[in-house]
Amino acid sequence: MIISASRRTDIPAFYSEWMINRIKEKYVLVKNPMNIHQISHIKLTPDIVDCIVFWSKNPKPLLDKLHIFNEYAYYFQFTLNPYDKDVEPNLLIKNEIIDTFKKLSDRIGSQRIIWRYDPVLLNSRYSISYHIDKFADLACKLRGSAESVTFSFIDFYKKITENIKVNGIDEITVDEKIKITENFLKSATENNFQINTCAENIDLSKYNIKRARCIDDRLIAKITGYNINVDKDKNQRLECGCVGSIDIGEYNSCDNGCIYCYANYSKNIVENNIKNHNNFSPMLIGEVNGNSVITERKVVSNKIQQQELLSMS
Repeated sequence: MIISASRRTDIPAFYSEWMINRIKEKYVLVKNPMNIHQISHIKLTPDIVDCIVFWSKNPKPLLDKLHIFNEYAYYFQFTLNPYDKDVEPNLLIKNEIIDTFKKLSDRIGSQRIIWRYDPVLLNSRYSISYHIDKFADLACKLRGSAESVTFSFIDFYKKITENIKVNGIDEITVDEKIKITENFLKSATENNFQINTCAENIDLSKYNIKRARCIDDRLIAKITGYNINVDKDKNQRLECGCVGSIDIGEYNSCDNGCIYCYANYSKNIVENNIKNHNNFSPMLIGEVNGNSVITERKVVSNKIQQQELLSMS
């Protein structure tokens, strides 16, 4: 079983203590996003959890607590974009985030951090030339701290329609995507990054740019020394390369406030959910009540064969 922590919210940034308590107690309760009264009880014992994939824009709260996860394999999807407070209002200043990125790399190794430049959006301030320059600058500063970078272009979800309108975010044409891609590839190559895209429907194979597996069985095999038998995630888009995982987060609970976010659709609900968070609850948001039905989810390890550890340097 692979744990995703989390596509739905930034657990390392805002809920690190809760995550640590779940690891200590070896289980978590997760609501069904389609029916909050249906709750899964999921074991988190080291023999069952093949890997934890952390998604974060600020894993700083976990830096001094990583020893808690010594019995587990894990890696980070670390988003570091060039936007200011008008797009990512609640994030630390970029130099602090870059510093955290480098410190995390020093502690766990560059092979266990994937840099995400995600998503690329265009408006009057954030132009194509802006992205080309900022990507090159970040690639230079992060050189040696990660081995791969994943980028994507903004998706126009209905949930962010108002943010798109207010911020004058433009549709990105195929020609614009190609221009951005060619320049990103140049900077990535110059700084020793393997570059991939996340769930893009544009064919970039002529640039030898492939679709990423953000939840990646191949990377997990290299980290753990075990092959992993897990199918493509059927709950993700067709263009997504990820293999199956169990997400333990909850929508409308991230306080980063990014205007492009698909996981938050109500500021009031976000504020209310944050108030209802309890570090000692087995659920991320709220408590179990009388209307809840808890079901033990059958989970097993997907390790199928021990193999010699592969070098990732």
